[in-house]
Amino acid sequence: MREALDQLKQRLFEAYDLAMVRSLLNWDQTTYMPKGGAPARGRQISLIGRRAHEAFTHVEIGRLLDQLEPLAASLPPDSDDAALIKVTRREYDRATRVPSSFVAEMSQHVAATYQAWTVARPANDFASIRPMLEHTVELSRKYADFFPGWKNVADPFIDHDDHGMTVATIRPLFDSLRKGLVPIVQAIAAKPPTDDSCLRHTAPIEAQLAFGLDVIRRFGYDFERGRQDLTHHPFMTKFSLGDVRITTRSRENDLTDSLFSTLHEAGHAMYEQGIRRDFEGTPLANGTSAGVHESQSRMWENLIGRSRPFWEHFYPKIQASFPAALRDVSVDTFYRAINKVEPSLVRTDADEVTYNLHVMIRFDLEIQLLEGKLAVADLPEAWNARYKSDLGVQAPDHRDGVLQDVHWYGGHVGGAFQGYTLGNILSAQLFRAAVMAKPSIQSETREGTFESLRGWLRENVHQHGAKYTADELTRRATGGPLAIEPYLDYLWDKYAPLYGLKAGERGAVPAGA
Repeated sequence: MREALDQLKQRLFEAYDLAMVRSLLNWDQTTYMPKGGAPARGRQISLIGRRAHEAFTHVEIGRLLDQLEPLAASLPPDSDDAALIKVTRREYDRATRVPSSFVAEMSQHVAATYQAWTVARPANDFASIRPMLEHTVELSRKYADFFPGWKNVADPFIDHDDHGMTVATIRPLFDSLRKGLVPIVQAIAAKPPTDDSCLRHTAPIEAQLAFGLDVIRRFGYDFERGRQDLTHHPFMTKFSLGDVRITTRSRENDLTDSLFSTLHEAGHAMYEQGIRRDFEGTPLANGTSAGVHESQSRMWENLIGRSRPFWEHFYPKIQASFPAALRDVSVDTFYRAINKVEPSLVRTDADEVTYNLHVMIRFDLEIQLLEGKLAVADLPEAWNARYKSDLGVQAPDHRDGVLQDVHWYGGHVGGAFQGYTLGNILSAQLFRAAVMAKPSIQSETREGTFESLRGWLRENVHQHGAKYTADELTRRATGGPLAIEPYLDYLWDKYAPLYGLKAGERGAVPAGA
């Protein structure tokens, strides 16, 4: 059995390394690759993607898993080896349903579509990319067909990114969250708007990047195992547990856009950097779900990076970095500005209170696309209608409308967005548990140190990688299942003082939340 386990790990390492090579090609395409490299890059990504898939779905891996299942059954449930066999079996059974030829076709199409999106979005040209998006929807439906038996065509995508979740479990969760959010949004909308003009001064990009890098060093992002580069749409990627990279965007007329992007992606990266190194090369060497991953990025970006204790330490430093913009601005004014609540067009620019409404719009639209109830040609009109009804705003163009998110143009359609809201909910639940266990977290944040929070996350979340499902991890770390209440409490406790809200304006926390 031990020999079979060693053979399985050797096979898995080959597939893992090929997948990491594909990630490296993707990273280069989105950062430094010249435009002329796009056609060849599509072929290269397709080739490596197919080879990685073939390596992972090799019949020998299936034979070894069959041989090892009695071992897994005999081991304690908390055993690393039992978890490796269980998780590999789940991923193997999923992957073997999908032909390698389809993986290659999808990979090449996605690479070409992403490159077209980088041109179409700044040009406000949805028409040029519409045929490619239509083909993405067709390929996404074809992928779902490999997984018969699900109640909804989107379920295979959701289960892949957030195992155990389906349309049927997410919709009531979103409905409950909406009932808790809308009264807060409405109460804030009735108050005078916050002045955030202090954030709109010209700020040199180099200084923005330097400030953000200094902060994430304090957080604990390991630059011996990572780096940051510029891209169109920020992301985190890894090529091994020893090479976990982040990207950001920067605008000279927005003082904090680059900063919060950097904090967000560093949260993702510190999760990956914290995974046990002996998991390297196996399916355990990943974050366990999109929602758990997002909980880490949103926690560092918002619960820490937009908190008052954080800025009690860092505000004099950002004033010194941008004296022309902030010399005469108080910390109170700055704190209110970075936490301004206002319905907006762009998800990645949205405030904490309205952010999840953006996610819910996208979640509904992509399900309608997959179900065939919404044609791609009608997507812009449907997008604008939902933004008008849900947020009271309308995009003046496609650039800040249907073209704004890379997800549908850099991947499949389906399962791409629910993780953001699951992560927001879980970020508050995990943070509450961390502060209960380590009450010094808030005082340390005021001093610009983060060892207690980082240490708690490493122990309770990061090190485990994909050993536990998201539900198992949440219960182990917090003592209970995913719950909305801590998140709604966090939002109310933060924004009620900022906007002078009264208790009666909150509305009730949904029952069972």
